[in-house]
Amino acid sequence: MYRLKTSSAFDSAHFLAGYEGKCANIHGHRWIIEAEFSGTELVNSGVKRGMLIDFGDIKSAVRALADFFDHALIYEKNSLKEETVSALNAENFRLIAVKFRPTAENFAEYFYNKLKEDGLPVSRVAVYETPENCAVYEEQT
Repeated sequence: MYRLKTSSAFDSAHFLAGYEGKCANIHGHRWIIEAEFSGTELVNSGVKRGMLIDFGDIKSAVRALADFFDHALIYEKNSLKEETVSALNAENFRLIAVKFRPTAENFAEYFYNKLKEDGLPVSRVAVYETPENCAVYEEQT
């Protein structure tokens, strides 16, 4: 089994609606997406001969995910009042509504599925919300 790993980071704010504790307040993280790709066979001809997949392809895919969320307030859809969203939009703040509670666990699954949709042989995604704490998602085999 061959395994390749790449990572990319982004800075954003979020909060956990309905949570009882500090994370109920808007706060920021330097999120790190660490994606692992695996397979049993290498390309045997052409310019990618001897590779599982081109590092450039996986780096670009993971970087695109990070870039999309960089420097935004990420919030669960319908967790903010419409007036709040309107006021923040009027101030030109960058808001991203997601269909899930923006936890590291949910982000790990979300990024995994996005990479899979791109046709990449993703096997595991870890999302760090601090240097010491991460959530990992991988499909059960």
